[in-house]
Amino acid sequence: MADQSNPDIIYTIVDEAPELASASFLPIIRSFAAAADIKVGTKDISLSGRIIATFPENLTEAQRQSDDLAELGELVKTPDANVIKLPNISASVPQLVAAIEELQSQGYDIPSYPEEPKDDAEKDIKVRYDAIKGSAVNPVLREGNSDRRAAKAVKNFAQKNPHSMGSWASDSKTHVSSMSGDDFYANEVAATLAADQAGAARIEFVGKDGAVTVLKDGWKLEVGTVVDATFMSAKALSAFLSAEIEKTKKDGIMFSLHMKATMMKVSDPIIFGHAVKAWLAPIFEKYADALSSVGVNPNSGMGDVLNRIATLPNAAEIQADIAALTAERPAMYMVDSDKGITNLHVPSDVIIDASMPALIRAGGKGWDAKGEKGDVNCVIPDNCYATVYDEAISFFKANGALNPATAGTVQNVGLMAQKAEEYGSHPTTFEATGDGAIRIVLANGEVLHSLDVEAGDIWRACTAKKAPIENWIELAIDRQRLTGAQAIFWLDEKRGHDAEIIKYVVPALEAAGVAGKFQIMAPREATRASLETITAGKDSIAITGNVLRDYLTDLFPILELGTSAKMLSIVKLMNGGGLFETGAGGSAPKHVQQLVQQNHLRWDSMGEFCALSESLNYLADRKGNAKAAVLGAAAEAATQGILDNNNSPSRKVGEPDNRDSHYWFARYWADALAKQTDDAALADHFAPIAKALVEKEADILKELAAVQGVAADIGGYYHPSVEKKAAVMRPSASFNAIIG
Repeated sequence: MADQSNPDIIYTIVDEAPELASASFLPIIRSFAAAADIKVGTKDISLSGRIIATFPENLTEAQRQSDDLAELGELVKTPDANVIKLPNISASVPQLVAAIEELQSQGYDIPSYPEEPKDDAEKDIKVRYDAIKGSAVNPVLREGNSDRRAAKAVKNFAQKNPHSMGSWASDSKTHVSSMSGDDFYANEVAATLAADQAGAARIEFVGKDGAVTVLKDGWKLEVGTVVDATFMSAKALSAFLSAEIEKTKKDGIMFSLHMKATMMKVSDPIIFGHAVKAWLAPIFEKYADALSSVGVNPNSGMGDVLNRIATLPNAAEIQADIAALTAERPAMYMVDSDKGITNLHVPSDVIIDASMPALIRAGGKGWDAKGEKGDVNCVIPDNCYATVYDEAISFFKANGALNPATAGTVQNVGLMAQKAEEYGSHPTTFEATGDGAIRIVLANGEVLHSLDVEAGDIWRACTAKKAPIENWIELAIDRQRLTGAQAIFWLDEKRGHDAEIIKYVVPALEAAGVAGKFQIMAPREATRASLETITAGKDSIAITGNVLRDYLTDLFPILELGTSAKMLSIVKLMNGGGLFETGAGGSAPKHVQQLVQQNHLRWDSMGEFCALSESLNYLADRKGNAKAAVLGAAAEAATQGILDNNNSPSRKVGEPDNRDSHYWFARYWADALAKQTDDAALADHFAPIAKALVEKEADILKELAAVQGVAADIGGYYHPSVEKKAAVMRPSASFNAIIG
């Protein structure tokens, strides 16, 4: 349950490994902050917390939770907001279902998720759950644009201690495959709304018979908003996927699909389902009725398909046919070779912004079912941003792997405020139910966009509002002024959406007198220019929309730093507050598994360390809190200490883990506070703490090491027990006695 006091800083309750780490780190933050009269509260935005808040009807008073996400959504619109946001699950349907089942097993009387609602009551339940799916948190909290970059200490460490990189061969067969047309990129149209066009619009499907079905009504569109519409042809997609499977087999390499089924929670699961169906095409054709009888939905992934097939009377026959088909197919890129988890098992298992950078870092290699490395056909159906990865692969084939020891850095200024460019993660994406047209009708009756579609086509509309666009351009100008670095707007003039954004960018740069300091490039050209720049040891600023922000702030950090979890991520809220994000959580599930099995948490809290410093510095600046400034400076020193002394967690059981790194952070933090001369009271307070942490080092590290190597009980994956979680993550009595 979240702390509802009136705090100076909000620390979010989230999911998986970051939340386990919080059970160890948050008590340290609160203890140190209290010495400066700084209150640190919490808000529960975890998947389980959001589910509980959505269905309070049959819960006991003790079980109910407030809607912390909604409350936090209002807070970030105020100038006093100071939020440290950890990464949370962007739930796919399988994850949502698993979380529901866990809560039900814990005694929470909540409804199951009805994938195919049978009545109005189930339709209502599905609508409420669907609001929780996908990237439901970020659009609510991101009331500002993004400033993401590697913290100076982190970048320095990465250059002095370069991580391993796979070797690239010029004759590598690894490549990106995308549709030749009829995708979102090819079909996109866009316009910027004039004053007489603003108001409550609607989206309609017009059938061949002229019948009109309203898909969305009361869609509020403001003056100056860029409004896009596009669609992907289901027929073209299916033909493309089938052809790529055959082409991959002919090339003798692995097949892989890379999507963003968490952010694009309507469109990408459908595309993912087409890939599953293409891979198992003979099975779906031969056993159509049987599969339908057990509710097989390819959009949920091959794992769900196989589980449902196992319940059929003729399961053995179907499984034998699948085994025979698999033998005929090309090798499959594996998420987990040991467990037989393929690239097509779960939509959220292979997320493009994490999977593609990892593959590129590994020299273009993936792992097959036997655990052997090989080249890969990276299938990214839509061309909007596939060119980024295609160009990166081409660059490294020609030039070899990036050298982290000498590489510069790519910062990012991302347009994301007020749900800008959340492609498909909003209720304006639809699967056409028949042949006809889908159109946007404005408040004045004008048809803004109308696109002809066929049954099964995926149609979507997206918007970017005027104020966030203008704020984004100002943020880019400011970042370039502060750094003097190369600055590129990643915008394609041949694409409808980008062409409208350029109409804002060019006049704004000219009015500010800085047009000569910026370039505008399509993503492919911008990728090559940025890679050339950082290969030469220089820095670049990528000024992008929201999806590219998401993709690039994994791609470049994974190449430069070895991870995206150590990025400094500041959201400068448009009304003056601050949202400090702590990095990515893509590998968090494996971390939790290791903790449960071996009581070793390899999650690296570097993102939390960096965000904490920024949050304290912000508090000092906004509230004139001198003590917060002292704490912030000392936290930065502690972060540098962690890096300089190699106190980050190890991947292997029996070696230092996340909890050890928190001890060292507390020790360096206390030491810096004890030695500083700006605040005598804080120095006096932390001197004995710093001394005790040094004197008790052997006992603390021994107590932390002693618990490793055996199973750990945290009481649940999605909704762990607070008490059990604390017991596992705070096992050192000596450390706890000092910190409190």
